[in-house]
Amino acid sequence: MGATDVAFDIRELSIADVSAGLALSDEAGWNQTLEDWRCFLRQGTVFGMRDAEDRVIATAALLPSPPVTWISMVLVSAKWRRRGFANALMTHCIEAARARDLEPWLDATPAGAAVYRPIGFTETGLSLARLRRTSDGGGMQPRQRASAASLQRLLDADRRAMGFDRGDLIREFADRAGSSICETGGAIALVRDGRKARQIGPVYAQEESAAIGLLQDIVNAEAGSLLIDISTAHSQAHAFLLSRGFVFERPFARMRFGGGAAQATGGTTELVAVAGPEFG
Repeated sequence: MGATDVAFDIRELSIADVSAGLALSDEAGWNQTLEDWRCFLRQGTVFGMRDAEDRVIATAALLPSPPVTWISMVLVSAKWRRRGFANALMTHCIEAARARDLEPWLDATPAGAAVYRPIGFTETGLSLARLRRTSDGGGMQPRQRASAASLQRLLDADRRAMGFDRGDLIREFADRAGSSICETGGAIALVRDGRKARQIGPVYAQEESAAIGLLQDIVNAEAGSLLIDISTAHSQAHAFLLSRGFVFERPFARMRFGGGAAQATGGTTELVAVAGPEFG
């Protein structure tokens, strides 16, 4: 099968393809788990391309939270790159989103942003920095399930900051084994397992000092590797994490498609750290 034949064969994937999706993100060295892929396939739509042996070789996902939808998981297996597959999948996602009356949003690396601007994406003004702490210490620790009240406070903060309701996603995160909701001084965060490191996020706080206090509690309690995608507007929290052994890995810029009025805020000053660039 030639590259042209594959490039036009974009099909929706099913839950049966969850392991194939994980294999692609593992190949790229990303942090998504099998549970993350199940979430994309159950709550969203994952488009894929297959080779002649019916193996999934490229993906892109839509995760809707009306009136917006997140585009993410744009992955192409190494031997199939530079053939236009990612562009074809991105175009397909935009068309599918617009057909569903949803505004496409995404978090892009600088290289990605350079590709997305010419096709109609613009920066929203929210900049993120991925910080990582690598540690060999600590295994799975028993964690108490979040209370209904804590979960509701997290849902309320998420809705205020993002400007849309993604309660199903946050509830799914909170319900996973190993997830915890942490609170102190008016700040609240969710911490969950990742493939390579535990992910801190989303994190919300009215005051940066409260965010730093909460992050200190989390860092002290977590013995293993940690990952956070923090808003660069919170420079003091950023500096605190660097002082505690985190290192800067890469930047992201939040972008949306189209030139009209935005359909959501996509992150107010209350947003300290996102759930991850794949989730927003």
